[in-house]
Amino acid sequence: MRGYADLGLDFDAQWIELGVAVHDAGKIAHPEELTGPGSLHEPAGKALLLQNDVQQKIAECCVSHAAWRTKGLSLEELSVALADKLWKGKREEDLELLVIDQAALRLGIDRWGVFEALDSVFEEIAAGGSDRLGRSKLA
Repeated sequence: MRGYADLGLDFDAQWIELGVAVHDAGKIAHPEELTGPGSLHEPAGKALLLQNDVQQKIAECCVSHAAWRTKGLSLEELSVALADKLWKGKREEDLELLVIDQAALRLGIDRWGVFEALDSVFEEIAAGGSDRLGRSKLA
């Protein structure tokens, strides 16, 4: 979010922070997806959060973080999806460009006006992915 702030971008930091923190909440109900593939945790997480009176837009991040190609997602939802990828050290070009385009739209400038700044931040975050994954492996 530092990159967003440095650009003077208007965004909902709390939405992104909460979405990042809870997007995988459904893995409580599907612990097999902690170490293996699966998407059952996505709707389960949304349902769990809604049952506990979490705001709809935050709960929706449980689903939208994996469905980031869906039309009409906000910068905040796309940012949660991107944070999930970058945290793991993955660069997802199409997702990054969606985020860059949303940021440029909000700023009223073209893609290239924000590309370099955000691309550098994305690379910096992704670079630490292997170390973070290594520390987070379940015993």
